[in-house]
Amino acid sequence: MSALLATPAFAASLAVNIEIPRLNASEYHRPYVATWIERADNTVAGTLAVWYDVRTKTNNPEGEGTKWLKDMRQWWRRGGRELAVPVDGVTGATKPAGKHQLSFNEGTAPMPKLAPGAYKLVVEAAREVGGREVVSIPFQWPPTAAAQPTAAGKEELGEIKLELKP
Repeated sequence: MSALLATPAFAASLAVNIEIPRLNASEYHRPYVATWIERADNTVAGTLAVWYDVRTKTNNPEGEGTKWLKDMRQWWRRGGRELAVPVDGVTGATKPAGKHQLSFNEGTAPMPKLAPGAYKLVVEAAREVGGREVVSIPFQWPPTAAAQPTAAGKEELGEIKLELKP
């Protein structure tokens, strides 16, 4: 009787580094930020993260924070309006200026199982009494080698880095 040795199958992964720049503004509000993956036809393959004002209903009885989600216009039109927030593991509070990292393994929520092909990582930020900005990074899935493509915003977003691992 021989024992079968099973080698675990490892899923590809991606990490996203999002920089929110420190702005010198008289009335500064933390930006709302949405991060998602788009297919080549611009449809949403999956929303990875949404940062918004998630104050409790005691402090925010009218759901004030969620009504501004539509200011992230591209995300909202492509799929955000169908998302019933809050979503465990996807939505969270706005972040302060600085660098923030998100990590995902394929097939583990919220990272969808992606068919092989061309995709874009898209990060959109919108800020009250501020601007709106969208940054995207094209990539191929599944990755055949480790890669770290980057892109940078001009005002509301700093450097966006995508780390792909096969």
